[in-house]
Amino acid sequence: MISIIEYIKKKEELVNKIKISSNISLQKKSSNLFRDRDTKDNKIDVRSFNNVISIDEKNLICEVEGMTTYEDLLNETIKFNLMPCVVPELKTITIGGAATGIGVESSSFKYGFVHETILEMEILLSYGKTIICNNSENKDLFYAFPNSYGTLGYALKLKIKLIPVKKYVKIENIKFTNQKEYFKELNKLCLSKEIDFIDGTLFNENEMYISIGNFTDKECYVSNYKYMNIYYKSIQSKKIDHLTILDYIWRWDTDWFWCSKHFYMQNKFIRFLFGKFLLRSSTYWKIKSFVKKYKIFKNNSESVVQDVEIPIENCEKFLDFFNRNIGIKPIWVCPVKKYDKNVKYNLYLTDPNKLYINFGFWDVIKSNKKYNYFNKKIESKVEEIKGKKSLYSTSFYTKENFWKLYNGKYYRKLKNKYDKNNKFKDLYEKCVERK
Repeated sequence: MISIIEYIKKKEELVNKIKISSNISLQKKSSNLFRDRDTKDNKIDVRSFNNVISIDEKNLICEVEGMTTYEDLLNETIKFNLMPCVVPELKTITIGGAATGIGVESSSFKYGFVHETILEMEILLSYGKTIICNNSENKDLFYAFPNSYGTLGYALKLKIKLIPVKKYVKIENIKFTNQKEYFKELNKLCLSKEIDFIDGTLFNENEMYISIGNFTDKECYVSNYKYMNIYYKSIQSKKIDHLTILDYIWRWDTDWFWCSKHFYMQNKFIRFLFGKFLLRSSTYWKIKSFVKKYKIFKNNSESVVQDVEIPIENCEKFLDFFNRNIGIKPIWVCPVKKYDKNVKYNLYLTDPNKLYINFGFWDVIKSNKKYNYFNKKIESKVEEIKGKKSLYSTSFYTKENFWKLYNGKYYRKLKNKYDKNNKFKDLYEKCVERK
């Protein structure tokens, strides 16, 4: 942890660098974006803004710098038996990244998206000034910051809500063989005030699970999925399971959900030899960067890495389409309910009166189809059924359609107000691949 005085000193140094720079982007330790980025911009080094500043146990508030990873953040809050309301599933995700992107996890049915659990941000603007944004001060930027991906400014410091935790999480895995019943029960469970966490895993059309998690202090045998055992495989075999609170929060990080299979880390021999040192998301990012740099994947394949939010009433339609046309398995399922009513300020428009289901699917499809055939097909279907696609991965929208889907008219007003000299790329330039 650092003092607020140390933070102010670093901030002043950074502001002076910004004033004399043009075409700005950040130099960071890591990124969780799955899209190509232009590296010609002036890189502003913000890697030192990675500390917790304070934890208010009484009011359940944490003040933290924007480049702090959730792993480091949790290591501090857990000392007080506290955690952020919503913690994205990978240790390398930063609090600032989750705020400017769209973050969800298994508590999102109760607390909403990550950005809805943020009380205040100090945002660095492109012309060398920082401003405080909250519900009353610079309200327009505060509510439009999510889904802006650093095109309006960067969050140097945030105040976030915390919740109390217990020592363990008890997990109940409920199996379904019928899609209609699955989404009906998922909708019903999300209305419960007695549940702490809900997510799901779809292995195939006839094997679907809802995983319910609840805090408990009751002493129990806990499972370990940090080495030889694999968490997602346990869902099929264990009706009841227990994890420590930290192991629950990071249950998906060890195997990057199930994507460790692409790096042979689910091979028992390799896992036995190297698992204690390599089983974590930061390792997979390094391997992925190496694979991309040296173009190891063959040309007759298409990478499909997407998260989409679908209204609960259209989930069966989406899953039917996905099973027929895409076929990736497993699929992660995470319900999310938006609680922010300031719709006109949002760049990621979802209906606050509806439950949405996040479908996460990440794989490589063998294909001889035209360029990004499957990704474009998914985009089209999501739009058709009133869903929304997260922009952390490559997108292929036309400019006209993109701005229609992501509140372009309002975005341009904000761009003119907060980055009128266009030192930052605009949202379309940064998020859409054009070839």
